[in-house]
Amino acid sequence: MAAVAALFLGACGSDGSNGADSSSSDGSSDAAADYGSIKMQYSWIKNEEFAGEFYAYENGYYDEAGFSEVLGISGPDTGVAKLLSGEVQVALSDAASVGAAIAEQDAPLKIIGATFQKNPFTILSLKDGGNIATPEDLKGKKIGVQSSNTNVFNAILNANGIDPSEVTVVPVEFDPTPLMNGDVDGFMAYLTNEALTVELAGYDITNLPYAENGVPYVAETYTVTDQYLEENPELLKALLIAEIKGWTDVFKQSTDDSVDLITKYYNEAAAGNDEGLEATFGALDPEKTGMALEAEKELISTDDTEANGLFTISDDLKDETIASLAAAGWDITVDDLFDTSIIDEIYKENPDLKAYLP
Repeated sequence: MAAVAALFLGACGSDGSNGADSSSSDGSSDAAADYGSIKMQYSWIKNEEFAGEFYAYENGYYDEAGFSEVLGISGPDTGVAKLLSGEVQVALSDAASVGAAIAEQDAPLKIIGATFQKNPFTILSLKDGGNIATPEDLKGKKIGVQSSNTNVFNAILNANGIDPSEVTVVPVEFDPTPLMNGDVDGFMAYLTNEALTVELAGYDITNLPYAENGVPYVAETYTVTDQYLEENPELLKALLIAEIKGWTDVFKQSTDDSVDLITKYYNEAAAGNDEGLEATFGALDPEKTGMALEAEKELISTDDTEANGLFTISDDLKDETIASLAAAGWDITVDDLFDTSIIDEIYKENPDLKAYLP
């Protein structure tokens, strides 16, 4: 999983083999509404990050909601440009990418819900190397930072009063090899991806999670344009209900069963040559997939979601997200970024959907 905060990555193709047709086996739908077909941009490749979507396909939740087709399009892609062009209707994006577009381009976008309640970024280091356990430990260190994540890296410095001159930034890609080779002391990574890659390679690691060190914000956000939100509230409500059901299955099913399902959808995408998926990323590693899925649950499920339901965003978390974006140099308001009226309405009308834990 590449950095979700990467801005305006190149458009990636879709596949017609998994999720291209969400109609049930008998071609029917239990829903009275008929919302037809929509396109949803995924932030990354079809792996465990979209386990909830895979369950929504597998168990017919999109069908029940009244969709003839929910086409999940592989990333990496923040979806911002495609939303604005009308190429997709919904994007699984993140607060940094959406906030930057609003601040810099006055983009008419809104986050209507969030899967990840915690910022998944971390500064990854080796225990017998940089061992960066606190923000102060960043001083005097060489940190590998992807070009697309420069602003988000600066946010953790700003939030902790660290002058950029006290840190040496080394340009890197998303492969953590420079960290393992000792070329850098720390590496901007994802808790659910590169951190696990390095750990599985046999290294003892130290994480400095953004969410716990002054830069909390939501990610894997359900994002739409202002116009689409205004014109399609019932469609979006139906979609989010299907998504809630799918992600509830992630929590209620066994990890092994979920890994099998994820592998199925990944392999189908690879067989369809989904942007050269397997050639680029290789076969899915079941052990890492299971570990990543469990790590994701820690980012998704919080005291607030247990009380209020999946994808809800508390007022405090909205404020914290806005403050984190300000630390990265993007000044916007809560009302500029968020409209959670639909997700709040869903749980008011369907309180039983709050019970996602087994």
